[in-house]
Amino acid sequence: MLNGFIVFATVLAGGILLLPKVANFRIWRAAITPLASIIGSGFLVLGPILNGSFGLYAPAIMAVLCAVAWCFGAAIRTNILALADSTRTRGAVQNRLETVASWALAFAYIISTAYYLNLLGAFAVSMTTLDEPVNARLITSGVFVIILIVGWTRGFHALERMEQISVGVKLSIIAGLLVGLGWYFVEKLATAELFANPATVGGWQAAALTAGLLVTVQGFETSRYLGDEYDAQTRVRSMRLAQWISAAIYMLYILLLSYVFAPAALALSETAIIDLMGVVAPILPLLLITAAISAQFSAAVADTGGSGGLLHELTGGRISLRAGYLVLVVTGLALTWTMSVFEIISYASRAFALYYAIQAFLAARSLQTAGHNRCKAAAFAGLGLLGLAITLFGAPVE
Repeated sequence: MLNGFIVFATVLAGGILLLPKVANFRIWRAAITPLASIIGSGFLVLGPILNGSFGLYAPAIMAVLCAVAWCFGAAIRTNILALADSTRTRGAVQNRLETVASWALAFAYIISTAYYLNLLGAFAVSMTTLDEPVNARLITSGVFVIILIVGWTRGFHALERMEQISVGVKLSIIAGLLVGLGWYFVEKLATAELFANPATVGGWQAAALTAGLLVTVQGFETSRYLGDEYDAQTRVRSMRLAQWISAAIYMLYILLLSYVFAPAALALSETAIIDLMGVVAPILPLLLITAAISAQFSAAVADTGGSGGLLHELTGGRISLRAGYLVLVVTGLALTWTMSVFEIISYASRAFALYYAIQAFLAARSLQTAGHNRCKAAAFAGLGLLGLAITLFGAPVE
């Protein structure tokens, strides 16, 4: 019966997302891109990581990650409005900071593409007889090559059409997962079988690990670069909406997941969520694999295009789009064959943290030069320092 409820919830959510009034609602359309980026790969790996490392404190760590993401989002929203204000101009310092931020984002996209495709490879083999790390890496490498060939020969417009479909599929499956997990939680609660697992990390190690997970709630910054499609106010409102929805989903997910599994069930791997959800309902692993493959591929395509475009722009055309794609693929292959997924997650988090730190400093400088909100400017400067600390000290799961 539970499988039936999960399928019903998944189909219902998909049907609601396809309603013309929903699909064509301007704020929702503007929120789709950041929301798809935030609730992406992180959803697949974050639950097992937080539960295995922080136990009963996992929801508190999730709340910290959402709060930090919201604060960095506030800095970027400040910059969106400042750039749209025709009465304000940026000085040389701010222009240099923006250039550095763009370089940081370009390289963050390179690392995050490796992160997405390594998860794709791991999930693709997870329920087959080929479930070995080397086979997952071979699949990841093959997808990298496909992306390079498509980018060199035809560009990414054909593949980018997958985004709206994959977003709908992913959100629908997440709705089904939450229904199944909620049902399982209530069953455990009714029979007094909930667990309060102890944390396995503490002190500095816990702080460094939390910092290394920032990429799992990353993606809201994409609103910053939708200026060709939406005005500043729409981008600000849609980013807030995307962050509120994603925070609510993540918090509910972690709350439901944190107390229903014994410590022995929390063996950590890239695809640990598959084994955990198989206990909840037999249909969930198949749904999650479907969501994982479609979401990781579309996210990787988007970041490949973004990185190639940024490198082309920042070098004044000296690095062509094709050369940019080649840099990304070669770097991604090197990361794939020399690092674990958890190490790549840590490096991606640190790269995005550097970008966010610079955006926070830009927001502080913007408010300072405008001559108002000095307290808020100081807060953004402190946030920039936090971003630098994450860049320096973020650590992978071990």
